Amino acid sequence: MVLTSALRKFLLTLHVISSLGWAGAVAVFVVLDVAALTSTDPQLGRLLWLALQAAAWSLLVPLAFSTLLTGVLLGLGTVWGLFRHYWVLFKLVLTLVATVVLVLYTQTIQTIAGMLRDPAMTGMDLPSAFLHTGGGLFVLLLATILAIYKPRGMTRYGQRKQLERRRQTVP
Repeated sequence: MVLTSALRKFLLTLHVISSLGWAGAVAVFVVLDVAALTSTDPQLGRLLWLALQAAAWSLLVPLAFSTLLTGVLLGLGTVWGLFRHYWVLFKLVLTLVATVVLVLYTQTIQTIAGMLRDPAMTGMDLPSAFLHTGGGLFVLLLATILAIYKPRGMTRYGQRKQLERRRQTVP
């Protein structure tokens, strides 16, 4: 499948908006988490978990799936391919893992936010989401760096495809 120039630009625009929107939303939660961890006000921790719950399925998960889908379509429809270059493959794996972890972590978010709705739980010690928010932001920034710098190196599949193309063009 080869994308037309207009479709490739459209998908690339959606991919950039989705991936940077996802990273930006996660960055906001890192800031909220740091504020909750360093504050003596227990309401900030409560705010973090309620905000995570509100944004998880309505913002974070759709942006994650949009990033994944547009990335796969771009990989399949451009010369980079999905499995030809290590950087594309690594970026795909990072995005896939981040999406799966996010979807699985929404259960924890739902549970903790549900407990925090109960007024009797006010003042309880809250767990930190920093491992997930900070780790998620790191993974998303790493994927962005890979997209910009595009380290060299083709997979064996990519080398084989390149050799096949050369053989087809030589009479």
